[in-house]
Amino acid sequence: MLERNYILKVLKAQININGHIIGAASGSGMTAKYAVMGGADFVLALSAGRYRVMGRSSLASYFCHGNNNEIVMESGSRELLPIIKDVPVLFGLFASDPFIHLYDYLKEIKKQGFSGIVNFPTVSLIDGVFREAIEEDGNTYAKEVEAIKLANYLDLFTVAFVTDEVQAMQMLLAGADVICVHLGLTKGGFLGAKKYISIDEARRIADKIFCCCNEVRPEVIKMVYSGPANTPIDMQYLYKNTSCQGYIGGSTFDRIPTERAVLNTTKAFKSYGSLAADDPRLRVLEGQMDTKDYVQFVKEYIEEHYAEEIQLRDLALFAHISGSYLSTKFKNEVGCSFSEYLIRFRMNKAEDLLKGKQYSCKEVAEKVGYKDYAQFSKMFKKYIGVSPTQIEE
Repeated sequence: MLERNYILKVLKAQININGHIIGAASGSGMTAKYAVMGGADFVLALSAGRYRVMGRSSLASYFCHGNNNEIVMESGSRELLPIIKDVPVLFGLFASDPFIHLYDYLKEIKKQGFSGIVNFPTVSLIDGVFREAIEEDGNTYAKEVEAIKLANYLDLFTVAFVTDEVQAMQMLLAGADVICVHLGLTKGGFLGAKKYISIDEARRIADKIFCCCNEVRPEVIKMVYSGPANTPIDMQYLYKNTSCQGYIGGSTFDRIPTERAVLNTTKAFKSYGSLAADDPRLRVLEGQMDTKDYVQFVKEYIEEHYAEEIQLRDLALFAHISGSYLSTKFKNEVGCSFSEYLIRFRMNKAEDLLKGKQYSCKEVAEKVGYKDYAQFSKMFKKYIGVSPTQIEE
């Protein structure tokens, strides 16, 4: 465990020299290790990180999938603390947990080797009727403020997530070392937030809160958490237009890079590196296929691979849908069965090749997927109306 005064001294030195600091909310020892190697100044052990590793959204922290504090205690003490030695590891504390005595639990957090705490999951991200209901049941932001105050008393380093000036004022008075404006779940990637505020709205929110900080405790460290800010360019805008001194990212540092790396590596092995950028299979592999696009996928695949053996059931399996569903949908939209469409496409292609006078009838048959010339000739006459040799002549 690193001492609070030492942490503050190092972080402020980093701000003075580099202009800003970075916090990484990591869901595993691996992402924490490489985030620190990349320059992260502190690591946050959050239940959201563990859910991201499971392939879930960070929002899962707000559902009854597990005990948030137990998840953080287990993963933090087993995966993060043993390998992260030179930067502080913070415990993501769910302060409203009815099964803990807050002061005693904070002492246990310190005993385990965590250098500080951050209030997460935080009630500040919940609003509306549900917020009113949980507050009536005693799950309030005031509990989080109390946790920060007690942690400060125990000389633990503290990061406070806030979403408005009132919360910022409460956390400032509680002695928080860092006021971090939580801008919402991170946009981007496959599991990222689909609705988020604009970067300029983020600027306005952060600026109001930071002005409050500068008036009450100008020495407090001021940071933002993700939301619409998930690139260095986004943060450059916030650094230049507010008094922000740092960035805390979760999905930015573990989920989004992992999604891209695993997806692209798997695609490379799947295709032996041979898929062209416009190959219809890429859209399926990248999860970009909507239900309405399945028929178009089949048609494009036939156009690209008509010379090969094509089975509708294989295409259905590839797209993770049933063969009967794809067959019915194809016939409804195209007006004929998959087999008939494929044969007609091949015969039309064969007719074009024969008219070009570059290939013999047998060569054309092979180029459109027929090894049996007799079968090819029979199908050609049925669909084109004349034999291949008549076109050849």
